[in-house]
Amino acid sequence: MRTSTLVAATAGTIVTGLLAYAVYFDHKRQTDPDFRKSLKRNNRRLARAVKEEVEAQGAQQREVIKAAMQQAKEEGFPTDLEEKETYFMGQVARGESLCAEGMYQVEAALCFYKALKVYPQPKDLISIYDKTVPKEVLEILADMVAMDAGLKLGSFTGEGAGPESHGVE
Repeated sequence: MRTSTLVAATAGTIVTGLLAYAVYFDHKRQTDPDFRKSLKRNNRRLARAVKEEVEAQGAQQREVIKAAMQQAKEEGFPTDLEEKETYFMGQVARGESLCAEGMYQVEAALCFYKALKVYPQPKDLISIYDKTVPKEVLEILADMVAMDAGLKLGSFTGEGAGPESHGVE
């Protein structure tokens, strides 16, 4: 008996077994009410577990954002006009480079937030962010803005607002 024949026979047997199991599973799924209920119950459990995991990650991310914002506030922001300009440019450049890397979304959003804190007209800067910053980072930035009671911007949703809504052309 040749090796290729043996390999072909083994592969055929495995494929036939998998096909038979698939047919059995489909038949059981369609005809057995207890089996269908069990599948539905398992799917609901899995969906609930996924939902809880997403909520836990969201809560964890909010805590990370709060801690990062607190650290930024403790570091303070420049008050001199020239220092503000230098600080602003540095934070925007750092935020853009972190966005390009794609892994550090919270850090990138924090850089944009710091730049927003020293910018004289934050609403205008937000309209620029809406057009240039990736959506994931923009959502984190929106959370940061919402958490900062001292930053008065009106409503900021992170939904790409057009220039006409902010008076920018």
